[in-house]
Amino acid sequence: MADEAPVAPPASAGSEDREKSKKVGALVALWPFMRPYNSLLIAAIVALVLTAAISLTLPMAVRRVVDSFNTVDSKVLDLYFVAALGLAALLALGTGLRYALVTVLGERVVADIRKAVFNRVIGMSPAYYERIMTGEVLSRITTDTTLILTVIGSSVSVALRNILIFVGGLALMLLTSTKLAGLVLLLVPLVIIPILVLGRRLRVLSRENQDWIAASSGSASEQLQGVQTVQAFTHETQSRALFSDVTERSYGSARRRITTRAQLTVIVIFLVFAGVLGVLWIGANDLRSGTISPGALIQFVIYSVLVAGAVGSLSEVWGELQRAAGATERLVELLTNEDVVVDPAEPLVLAEPVAGRIAFENVSFAYPSRPGRAALDQVTLTIEPGETVAFVGPSGAGKTTIIQLLLRFYDPQAGRVLLDGVDLTQVGREVFRKHIALVPQDPLIFAASAGENIRFGRPDATQAEIVSAARAAAADEFISALPEGYDAPLGERGVMLSGGQKQRIAIARAILRDAPVLLLDEATSALDAESERAVQMAVDTLSKGRTTLIVAHRLATVKKADRIVVLDQGRIAAIGTHDQLVAEGGLYARLARLQFTDGVAAE
Repeated sequence: MADEAPVAPPASAGSEDREKSKKVGALVALWPFMRPYNSLLIAAIVALVLTAAISLTLPMAVRRVVDSFNTVDSKVLDLYFVAALGLAALLALGTGLRYALVTVLGERVVADIRKAVFNRVIGMSPAYYERIMTGEVLSRITTDTTLILTVIGSSVSVALRNILIFVGGLALMLLTSTKLAGLVLLLVPLVIIPILVLGRRLRVLSRENQDWIAASSGSASEQLQGVQTVQAFTHETQSRALFSDVTERSYGSARRRITTRAQLTVIVIFLVFAGVLGVLWIGANDLRSGTISPGALIQFVIYSVLVAGAVGSLSEVWGELQRAAGATERLVELLTNEDVVVDPAEPLVLAEPVAGRIAFENVSFAYPSRPGRAALDQVTLTIEPGETVAFVGPSGAGKTTIIQLLLRFYDPQAGRVLLDGVDLTQVGREVFRKHIALVPQDPLIFAASAGENIRFGRPDATQAEIVSAARAAAADEFISALPEGYDAPLGERGVMLSGGQKQRIAIARAILRDAPVLLLDEATSALDAESERAVQMAVDTLSKGRTTLIVAHRLATVKKADRIVVLDQGRIAAIGTHDQLVAEGGLYARLARLQFTDGVAAE
């Protein structure tokens, strides 16, 4: 695996060509996050300039000491040494202050970036996540921001300090000996050329490496989230092989990046120090001929070492800056990617209280991942306030799509979805969603306590209201039986609960929300008969006075609806009550015979 040919990294959302514009200039995008901390930044720059100036002053002190060995008395010589010691103390204090300031600045800026990225992606529509894995998003929030932290908290200040030392050192070398400094300047093109040539390749490899790291994180996240399915189907070997392959490709990309950076470091350091040694050889001959003093030569030597060290350090820091530039581009992609579902610039306001009248006007919709297949085709339907409407039909008929469009997870390609006569695209999503409660087919249980999971429906709810909602959802009994009751942690994705218990938690969450519109997507599919009866009673009570949309297969849930809408291939095939549709003998009657086992007995 280590010797494999370079493989193109996985493409991420919003990037068609990763190899165009991989420049350190991308780091400019970090400025809006640094601007609020100008005082901290200025203090860090002052400390940086101070330490660089002291570093450039020390060789002068050394020159005075050397050239004064035989010309001054011991007391003056002692003062020179004390002054040099004082400069060293200032250098130490300034360096410590610079480190503290830039590190704090880096931590603060990266914390703000992480919050900004999370705030952005948490509001992106499901259509966005059809094009990008959540594991990759997490990699950007963690791995990429860590790279930026390294750069802001270390690499940038090191680079600026070395630039100052390089420029200042060259200037002072010219003042010390124009001849020797001129010889050093002849070496600069030899050093710059490999930096430019190998640096370009390093930029590409750095971005490729970050892509593979993100792909590795995405693969691991996907497999771990479905660990029970993986183990149930004895797919561990294949999952390990998949993760190993992606990780090895990430390693191969990293090794190519490291090799290129090592080559750059070797070439630059060798050229710099070989040149310095050559110049020193000439300087030694000048010393023997008396054209330069010992102190001046030592001063020049120290400046040469400082400048050479600065160049060598810059060649290493350059690689870090390249990687951070790539990471910055990836984060900027998340912050600037346009969502297909957006809130209006001037949103309309829903009249309070919300009645719950829902209308689909000639709605046609296809999922972005399947643009050629219509999930809904010219659907027109009006649901009156307080009405309970059930949606039935074969898998893929468009039942769940109705709910997703009503929540505006997606926008239809044609037609309108209205709530109380207002087009949902003209209302802020957060505004109208507050009036909707959802019980999904696969409810998400958070890694929190049972009480907090129910409180998710209404964050300001009291403990008494949480318990009341749990009782109405037939969840109080099993929650109370937990070792810590409502304070018991439920584990990641509710791993400690059965499928039916998860759904009862979700139903309690919806009951607590107390919204005028209730959406039930297979809400009782995982319940046993006894729990279903209890929950059905709660749902019957909850749905009174509320507009309720039910997606279900079970007859007990469907036949009590005021109307049943039969969907087939994205179109409305029939509308009526249970008895009317069974009497018609169409698709609903066939589904009743095939799927509603209770209905067979009833009929």
